Amino acid sequence: MRVLALLDGTLADPEAPLLRADDLAVTRGDGMFETILVVDREPRELGPHLDRLERSGELLEIPPPPRAAWERAVRAVVDAWPWESERELALKLVCSRGIDGGDGTPTGFALGTPVGADALRKRREGISAITLDRGYAPDLKDRAPWLLLSAKTLSYAVNMAALREAERRGADEVVFTATDGSVLEGPTSTVVVARGRTLRTPPPNAGILPGTTQGALFRAAEKAGWETSVEPIDRAELFEADGVWMASSVRLITQVRSIDGTEIKATAELQQELGDLYESQY
Repeated sequence: MRVLALLDGTLADPEAPLLRADDLAVTRGDGMFETILVVDREPRELGPHLDRLERSGELLEIPPPPRAAWERAVRAVVDAWPWESERELALKLVCSRGIDGGDGTPTGFALGTPVGADALRKRREGISAITLDRGYAPDLKDRAPWLLLSAKTLSYAVNMAALREAERRGADEVVFTATDGSVLEGPTSTVVVARGRTLRTPPPNAGILPGTTQGALFRAAEKAGWETSVEPIDRAELFEADGVWMASSVRLITQVRSIDGTEIKATAELQQELGDLYESQY
């Protein structure tokens, strides 16, 4: 089941052609996107996702369609979704620079798809991960803004190659590291580390995306008396932590059970507590 909506709020046939062959999303991967979890008709963190989409547009110098247009498209997909059989959907907002040689009008749409069985398995069972060098220093974002390190672009070939490498090594996920050994993020997720009653995550100025799911978890944790910190994390600290998670919109707060073949401390009680804290936001 898939539901496709245009920015004017009308539905389109998801089986019919939508993009021109010369759209820059196709020929260059030139655009941005967001993926939002919708549960029981309610999009989670829609505002922060739209904020991040606008920020990506600023970095790419793509004038994004008005927020109201995205909200119309979101509502159209949500209203058309078969909620009687599917309680959740993964909603992807996509915006490209438009047609190569065109007038600069961006192409945008919203696509709703079921949450896959693999994502549900990872939520339930946790994951194994490997660390891979992302190949840049943690201060590169400020020195080379043209690399778009903190934009959520359609150019995800490196991220997907990293996940294939993890699969070849018998793992589920990747934790990217910088050239100094500090932790960055996953290909499609944010790293969260617990030590005592403190949750930590790497800083966006290291060239990573600010996490929407991680942000929701931290808000709830602070209300419950946890300390939270956005600060650099060294790779070695992953193995000393009381728990490590990969936070993402669809897989939620996914517990990491091993990294590079080494078992990571992981308790069902702490997983339940953090999961409950995240859900308390909704």
